[in-house]
Amino acid sequence: MTIGLLHPGEMGAAVGQCLAGAGYRALWAPEGRSAATRERAAAAGLEGCGLAEITARSDVIVSVCPPASALDVARQVSGFGGLYLDANAISPATAGEVAAIVTAGGASYVDGGIIGTPPVTPGFIRLYLSGDRAEQVRALFAGTPVDTRLVAPPGTASAVKMAYASWTKGSAALLLTARALARAEGVESALLEEWGISQPGLERRSAAANESAAAKGWRWVGEMEEIAAAMAAAGLPEGFHHAAAEVYSGF
Repeated sequence: MTIGLLHPGEMGAAVGQCLAGAGYRALWAPEGRSAATRERAAAAGLEGCGLAEITARSDVIVSVCPPASALDVARQVSGFGGLYLDANAISPATAGEVAAIVTAGGASYVDGGIIGTPPVTPGFIRLYLSGDRAEQVRALFAGTPVDTRLVAPPGTASAVKMAYASWTKGSAALLLTARALARAEGVESALLEEWGISQPGLERRSAAANESAAAKGWRWVGEMEEIAAAMAAAGLPEGFHHAAAEVYSGF
């Protein structure tokens, strides 16, 4: 079986490494990609080729890209007739748009949501799956470090991801903002002292949030906007995560 991976960023490469390690032929499209991406793909055991070749040769295509690119990636493989797994941090509504694009081109669609962080070791990555062919995707990862979990009905894997990240990255943005306010008012040292008394661990968490945002905050802007859209669609306040997107856009 041949699997196309679009694209081997940090998480995508980790997923690709699991698939290549399971014995599948894993393809990716190096055109226009950075040297760092090429290095990750090589380390993961991925084989480079053109996008048209991926579309023609693959039995399965896995999309792991920044949320804002999910629709474009789906459009780029128009005409693909195999199984398409979208494993991006997108709202259920955006997942529905992706599904409409790929099924109109002849593919079957499975909604996915990844929770966790590389490296590829057992317990670090959970892949939530929903859709009529979710069990087939689950079978691809059998015996790999990726822990696959089925949820129903179709489209709910993205909902799990949105709800989870609304807290993890949303609360991190709030911590960054609280500390920025204290800094702006000249009371950061007093805040840190109070945290040490009444909220042990918050200083360490805020430092970790700053480090993560500095490395990946640009990617989280779109994710926060997708969460805001999911909140609005559920009749919940969306302002929290629009604000979080603004926070991360500053990194």
